[in-house]
Amino acid sequence: MNELTRWIALDGAVNVRDLGGLPTINGETTKFGRVLRSDNLQGLTDADVERLVGELKLRDVVDLRSNTEVDLEGPGPLTQVPEVSIHHLTLFAEGGRHTDVDADTGDSRIQGDKVLPWQGRREEDLADVRVVGFYYAYLRDRPDSVLAALRVLAHGDGAAIVHCAAGKDRTGVVSALALSVAGVTREAIVADYTATGDRLELILARLRSSATYRDDLDSRPADSHLPRREFMEHFLQVLDDRHEGPLGWLVQQGWTEEDATALRSRLLD
Repeated sequence: MNELTRWIALDGAVNVRDLGGLPTINGETTKFGRVLRSDNLQGLTDADVERLVGELKLRDVVDLRSNTEVDLEGPGPLTQVPEVSIHHLTLFAEGGRHTDVDADTGDSRIQGDKVLPWQGRREEDLADVRVVGFYYAYLRDRPDSVLAALRVLAHGDGAAIVHCAAGKDRTGVVSALALSVAGVTREAIVADYTATGDRLELILARLRSSATYRDDLDSRPADSHLPRREFMEHFLQVLDDRHEGPLGWLVQQGWTEEDATALRSRLLD
């Protein structure tokens, strides 16, 4: 796996990479140009849009941000491109009129400990907080959004991109599930998750430049926000213990063999 070929350089996003080039347990390698993952996309330049849509043939965007985030930050320039379909699939439980109850404070602000769950936690508590309080909660609260996101990745034409705010937690969970279905090795799934750490300074700078997230970012050192391998390992182990793995959980929610075959075909054939 050549990490240098997986990163996609854009002016308006800093955590964009291809899920191609990853090894599977059967000795195969995931294909480039099928599924991408990213941080926020509303800052894309015209040149970025041309590269994604024209060069990389992007056709589907899976936006995992909360309704409040989309309202405050805007939907982004890709919504103006006819060839691209936007799939807004929040991973938070919905409540109220146009908000996500776990991400909304009631006064048009995000609740940072939901959207940016790594902040303000003691290091020794982080693994359990991420898995039980946040990562597993995405699956518990919004299995419909998780399945819908994976079905977009499985059944779409052209490339698809999945993103949230940082491209780390919500995007990391959906990406890990997609790679698990494709049979990617556990080590490679964890390595893809932790790769976001290579861009962490840039990600935090982007988030701090936005009034939506600025007040909820503390002054702790950047390395305290790192996506540590034990977080993803713990999350996947919870699925192993409770549901016989990620695929077992998906099947319990209505995921079909046809869905699995389509996603494997997208990522492997």
